Amino acid sequence: MSQYNLERIFKPHRVAVVGASEKTGSIGNALMKNLIEGGFSQTLLPVNPKYQAVHGLAAVKSIGDLSPGVDLAIIATPIHTVPDIVKECVKNKIAGAIVISAGGKEVGEAGREVEEQIRATAYAGGLRIVGPNCLGIIRPGGKLNASFAAGMPDAGDLAFVSQSGAICTAILDLAFKEHIGFSHFVSIGSMLDVDFGDLIDYLGNDPSAKSILLYVESLTNFRKFMSAARSVSRIKPIIVLKAGRSEAGAEAAASHTGAMAGEDAVYDAAFKRAGIVRVDTIQDLFDCAELMAKQPRPRGPRLAIVTNGGGPGVMATDAMARADLAPAPLDPVTLQRLDAFLPPFWSRSNPIDILGDASPERFRQTLEVCCDAKDSDGVCVILTPQALTDPVLVAEALIDIMKGRRYPVFACWMGGKSIEAAVTILNKAGIPTYDTPERAIQAFLYMVEYARNMEDVLEIPPKLTREISVDSEKAGQLLARASAKQFIPEADARNVLSAYGLPVIRTETAATEDDASRLAREMGYPLVMKLLSPDISHKTEAGGIRLDLRSDEDVREAFTGIVESARRYQADARIEGVTLQPLFANPDYEILLGAKRDVHFGPVILFGMGGIFTEVLKDRALGLPPLNRLLARHMMQQTRAWTLLQGYRNRPPADMEQLEEMIVRLSQLLIDFPQIAELDMNPVMIKDGKAVAVDARILVSEPERPYLHLVISPYPAEDESHLVTEEGTRVLVRPVRPEDAPLFRKFSEVLSPESIYYRFFSHVKELSPQMLARFTQIDYDREIALVALADDSEGEQMLGVARIIGDPDGKEGEFAVMVGDPWHGKGIGSNLLEKCLVIAKKRGFQRVHGIVLRENKSMRVLGKKLGFQVKAGDDAGEFELVISLASFSEDRADFR
Repeated sequence: MSQYNLERIFKPHRVAVVGASEKTGSIGNALMKNLIEGGFSQTLLPVNPKYQAVHGLAAVKSIGDLSPGVDLAIIATPIHTVPDIVKECVKNKIAGAIVISAGGKEVGEAGREVEEQIRATAYAGGLRIVGPNCLGIIRPGGKLNASFAAGMPDAGDLAFVSQSGAICTAILDLAFKEHIGFSHFVSIGSMLDVDFGDLIDYLGNDPSAKSILLYVESLTNFRKFMSAARSVSRIKPIIVLKAGRSEAGAEAAASHTGAMAGEDAVYDAAFKRAGIVRVDTIQDLFDCAELMAKQPRPRGPRLAIVTNGGGPGVMATDAMARADLAPAPLDPVTLQRLDAFLPPFWSRSNPIDILGDASPERFRQTLEVCCDAKDSDGVCVILTPQALTDPVLVAEALIDIMKGRRYPVFACWMGGKSIEAAVTILNKAGIPTYDTPERAIQAFLYMVEYARNMEDVLEIPPKLTREISVDSEKAGQLLARASAKQFIPEADARNVLSAYGLPVIRTETAATEDDASRLAREMGYPLVMKLLSPDISHKTEAGGIRLDLRSDEDVREAFTGIVESARRYQADARIEGVTLQPLFANPDYEILLGAKRDVHFGPVILFGMGGIFTEVLKDRALGLPPLNRLLARHMMQQTRAWTLLQGYRNRPPADMEQLEEMIVRLSQLLIDFPQIAELDMNPVMIKDGKAVAVDARILVSEPERPYLHLVISPYPAEDESHLVTEEGTRVLVRPVRPEDAPLFRKFSEVLSPESIYYRFFSHVKELSPQMLARFTQIDYDREIALVALADDSEGEQMLGVARIIGDPDGKEGEFAVMVGDPWHGKGIGSNLLEKCLVIAKKRGFQRVHGIVLRENKSMRVLGKKLGFQVKAGDDAGEFELVISLASFSEDRADFR
C-alpha cells in the first residue's frame, strides 16, 4: 500500500478518536488528554455514542457521522468492534487508523481471524493501519501525542520505533530523565499493515529524523525491509535491538552448513548487509539513543579520553581493546599544548590523566585542546568525585567549551549522590552521560561501527580478472533429476558445482570391492576412499573414510571396513558403495564453503574453517546473495580463518581472488536455482595457494519462483540488450553494476561543464566517492539504471547512462539521462531512456517524471519524442517532463 497516507497519519489536520471518553483510567480518556495537553492545534473529533461532548469538544456517535476529509482515526474500542469501525473509515475515505485495541493474533486463532477481517477491509479501501495492540504514535515537533503514554517528550531528531509497548514506556521514562528528544516515537504493535520497512522508508525521507532506533521482535516483509534499510542507512544511522538471540530458533540440519547457519546468525548477516548497527542489550539501546539524540556522529574510531583518575582511564582503554581498538595517539602539537598547562606528572599519553586535583579550568583547557586536535574523532570525559574537584563546576566548564562546537563529546560522571546535580546539568545541555566508562565506550563503538559501514559502502568492488561463465542448463538438468527434500547423488552434486566453475577434485564411484580395486589401479595411488550413502551425512562419525591407500590390498580392506562400519552405525542406511579420490596430502588449509536457504531471508552463504574443526571452532561468517568480490572478501574477513589464509609460518597464502571467485560463483548458483535448500563443500582443501572441493552435498526442495526466493534483488541479466546507432555503431546496453565505478569516473572526464550542469543543476568538478557509490550500487527492486557501452572498443567505454529511481511503492519514478559529449545526437540517450520506460512499465510503474532546466532544449525535445508532457516546473527556470506509462507503448523501443 502507498507511502503517502503515512504523511497524513504523522501530520494530520483532522483526527477522530473512536472510543473517546472522560472516564478516569480509560484509554479513550488518556488519548484525549494527551492530544489536548500535548498542544495539538488542529481539529480533534471525539467519537462515542455515549457522549454529546468529550473534554469540551462536541462528540459524534460514529465515524459515519463525520464529514469527509479525516486524516487519522485512533481506535480504542474492543477488538471485536474494530472490523465494523474500519469499514466505516474506508467508506468515509479516512487516510489512516491507529488501532490501539489488543486481542488480535496474540491471543490465538479467534484474534487472528479478527485481524484478517481488518486487513482485508483496510487493504481494499486503501486505509493504512498502525497496530493493532499498540501504544500509538507521538510526534513532538507537531505537538501530536496520539498515544496513551504519559507525557510528551521533547522535540528532537531521533526516531524510535518499537514492537513492544513496554519498551516504549521504558524509553520514554529514560527520555524524560535524560532530556532525550524525538522526531517520531512509534509503537508499531502487531504490524497488521504498517511495518518496519514502511516506517524506515518514511523516516528516511523525513528530514526531521536524523537517526532511527528500532526494537524488533519479528519482521514481516523481509525483502521490503532489506530494500528500505539498504537505502536509508546510507544517509542516516539505523540502530536495532533484535530480541531472541537464543539457539531455540536454530534447529540443526542434515549438513554442517544447516547446523551452523542459525536463525540469529542470519539476522546478524542481514543487518550487516543492510548497513544496520545491531546492539545487544536494552542498556545498549538506551545508551545509543542518548548518544545519537545529543551528539554528532563520530567520523572514525580515534577517541581521546580525559580523566582525573587513572583507574577509570584504564577501564575505558580495556573496553576499546575488546573491540581491537586503542585510544588515539597524541601528536607532538597536542602534547606540546597540553604540557603548557598540565602538571609535570600528567600521563603524557592517551588516556589523558590530568590528575586527581584537576580544577574546572584544567578540565576546560584540556577539552579545548582535544576538540582542536586533528588526531581524534571524539572525546570521552571521565570524572570521579575527589576532594578538590567540584562535579558541577566541571560540568559547567564542559558545557561552556562546547558552545558553538559540533564535535562528539560524552561524559562519564562516576559516583552517586554527589554527582547527581552535575549529571542533570549535562543532560539539559545536550551532553550524553554514562555512569561507567564501559557504557560510554560501548555507545561510542556502535557509532564507529556505523561509520565503518559507510566506509564499506563507498569502497569500489574490484572486478574479477576471469569472466564468470556457467553451464546453467547442465546444472538444471542434474538438479531436476532429484526428488524434493532429498540429497542429490554425490556425483551429481560435484557435476553441478563443476558446471558453475567451482573446482572439484576427481572422484570415481565403486559399487563393489572389485570395482574399487579396478578403479584404484587406473587412478593410481595414494587414494582416499569414502562411504557413498544418501542416508548418512557425516561420514567420519560412521567410520566411512579411509586415507592414504597405497595398494590393492589397502583398497579391498578399506572397502570392507567402511561398509561394515556404516552398517553398525545405521543398520537401515542405503549403502551404494564408495567413492575414490586422489589423496590430497598435507593441505595447507581446510575451509568450509556452503549454503542454506533460510525461511525468511532466502539463501545464505557460509564460509569458515573446514574439515573436522568446522563444528568445534564454529569459525564462520554468513553472507546473503547476490555477492561480488568485495562482499565476498568482507565476509571472509569476519573469520579467524582469514588471518591464516594470508600465510602462516612456512605455509603459503591462499589465492584470495580464487576464493572470492568461488563465493561469487556459488552466489550465482543459488540465484539461478531456488530449489537448492542446502549445499556443502566441506572440506575445501588449499594446497600451494589453490583451492579444490573434496566433498560436496546438495539438498533440494520444492522449487520457488526465480528471484522471489532472494531477499536482495540480483543483477537483472534479462535487461541486457544491444542497439545499433544511426551511424552503425554497436552498443551494449546493460544494467549498472557496483564494479562500474571506474567507468563512471572515466565517463565524467568527457563531459563538458554544460552537460554536467544540465544533469546536476550545479557545477560539479569531480564525482565524489559518495556520488560514485550512489550511481553504481543499485537496488534493482527500486531503481532501473542502464549504461550504454561501446561494443567494439578495446576495453569497456561508457557512452551514456539513464535511470529511473522509483518511490518505495514502485508506482512512480524520477528519470535522469546523461550522454557523453562525443556521442551526442546519435540516439543513445533516447534509446536508453526508452528502454528504461519499457522496464518500468513491466514492473508496474504508473508514472515517470523528471525536472529539466529551461535551457536544456535537447532534453525537452527528447522527452516530447518519447511521449512526455512538458509542464512548467515549480521554479521559473525549470520544466517538468511527465509520462503516464498506461499510454506508453513498448513497441516503440528500437533495440536489435
